[in-house]
Formats: sequence, structure tokens, C-alpha cells
Amino acid sequence: MRHTMQFIKSIVIISSALWLGGCSVYMAAHQPSEKNISLFKVGTPRDVLIAEFGVPTSSEVKNGKKFEIYRFTQGYSQGAKTARALAEGTADVFTLGITEVITTPVEAINDGNLTVYEVSYDNNECVDQVILLTPSSNSTAPAQSNIPTAAKSQ
Repeated sequence: MRHTMQFIKSIVIISSALWLGGCSVYMAAHQPSEKNISLFKVGTPRDVLIAEFGVPTSSEVKNGKKFEIYRFTQGYSQGAKTARALAEGTADVFTLGITEVITTPVEAINDGNLTVYEVSYDNNECVDQVILLTPSSNSTAPAQSNIPTAAKSQ
């Protein structure tokens, strides 16, 4: 009887730790998705940018030329999110949820990077200039690309 009670207590404690410890796993799996920032280049049609990044946060015409600001959270690939959730779930199991003290704040901090681009368009509503307004160490897009479309095709 005593062994049965200890077993039940152990199961309740382990179950509680795992139930309470799932926070960072959930957070890792639900981080923002990675956006295709390589689309911010000369020649990309405006409709393609809107399809990937949504409606620009601002749009204005200066000297007859359209300028727009795209603001979004650059997230993580599905593979990266899955790997993080799996690693944190495994750590939770082996530490009975104690790692949540570390992994939950880490997930709260690593929730993607705010990214802002200014884009201008040519007469065909294709990108003719891109300026990255937020510094980013892991960006694969050029910080500034202002080569006119005509000069680029020569």
C-alpha cells in the first residue's frame, strides 16, 4: 500500500511538473515565422511584397514617386522552431520542468526581430530602391540598394 501511494505521488508530481513546464515549449513552437526578406530587391513587384509582408505601415508620394514603409517581425524557420521546442521539451522531461526557469525567459526574449524597410517604386510599381531602417546582423538583404532598374539590366 505504501509503495502504491508513493508511486501515485510521484506520478502526480511528474505530471504537474510537465504540465506546468510546457510554457517555453509552446512559446518556441509559436514564435513568428520567417519572412522572405530576399524579396526586398530592385525589380520586385509591389504586389509580391504585400503578399509576403502585408499592407505597408505607411505609404506616401514624394516628387511623384511612391515610398512605403514595411514593418514586421522577422521570425524563425519552421525547422528552427521545431528544434527549439523539441530540445526544451526534452529538457523539461529530464529535469522535471526545472529548466523552465531558464527556457521561458529565453523564449520571451527571442521572439523575433523588429525589421523595417523603406521601399520606393518605379512607374510599373516595381521596387527601384530599398533601405533597411533597422540594423540587423543576420540580414541577407542589402542594407541599401538604390541601383536604378535601367542601369541594373545593362
